Amino acid sequence: MKAILCQKHGLPESLTYSDVPEPEISEGEVLIQVAACAVNFPDVLIIQNKYQFKPELPFSPGGEVSGIVEKVGSAVKHLQVGQRVLALCGWGGFAEKVKVEAGRVFPIPPQMDFITAASTLYTFGTAYHALKDRANLQTGETLLVLGASGGVGLAAVALGKVMGAKVIAAASTAEKLEACASQGASELINYEQEDLKERIKSITDGKGVDVVLDVVGDKYAEPALRGIAWKGRYLVVGFAGGEIPNLPFNLALLKGCAVMGVFWGRFSKEEPKQSQQNIMELVKLIQSGKISQHIYKTYALDQAPQALQDMLDRKVIGKGIIEIDIDGY
Repeated sequence: MKAILCQKHGLPESLTYSDVPEPEISEGEVLIQVAACAVNFPDVLIIQNKYQFKPELPFSPGGEVSGIVEKVGSAVKHLQVGQRVLALCGWGGFAEKVKVEAGRVFPIPPQMDFITAASTLYTFGTAYHALKDRANLQTGETLLVLGASGGVGLAAVALGKVMGAKVIAAASTAEKLEACASQGASELINYEQEDLKERIKSITDGKGVDVVLDVVGDKYAEPALRGIAWKGRYLVVGFAGGEIPNLPFNLALLKGCAVMGVFWGRFSKEEPKQSQQNIMELVKLIQSGKISQHIYKTYALDQAPQALQDMLDRKVIGKGIIEIDIDGY
């Protein structure tokens, strides 16, 4: 079978399009014929050996797939050969087939296509866990999303609106902010051209924002923290801006605010029942048309390195998807 291989740690250009053996599954795993695999920022980090999970070389990146179950381990009872599924595999998804622990595989509703399924878990799963479980976002509160045009950012914008918050989207270009407005942001900040702290103050009449969801970190984190309201909640989701910020924690004292981490991958393992409940709720929101994924572009499997380079260059608005043809679908 064909796969994109990381044979040495480095940038996307170092990846190879290779022939590899079909994975062999254990009794608790399933083999999935991949139809679509989402492109996520952790994929850029994992090939550089900069992510929390560090698979042994060689490996394929790609942690979020949809497709058809081809084989089922002897201990797996809730999945069947031929079933349409989505899965959180961690890595291995940039390939024609991938093996996944059965507990990380979920059936796709009949009316959901493969691209929608593959673009749901990381972004909407992370954003929903952040806003619902960590921040306890309430109707009428104000939500600021930093890096709002990325996959998690746009998902947070859409979910924030559905949850009844006033959403402020912050991104680096007019094109990106336009996409944020289309997902429900009522206020927009271009943080490359505007003073982030002052714009927050202006928009909120000096009160500050109740919740900050931050996927970029870097130089934007401190002014956002300074713009948080009394008893606000600052959600640390990622560091797409490059640098991990050193925050002055006297601000947390002065504002009575909470700075909390959001690690959806670990949450889904530590609290599987709550994670499953969240996914079911997200599927209902998608089916009802209340939220939808913004697809930036679809790529063929051999174009996956370019997809990762586009992610690294911050060109991707919403989600990039690797699409693989499956006979009969």
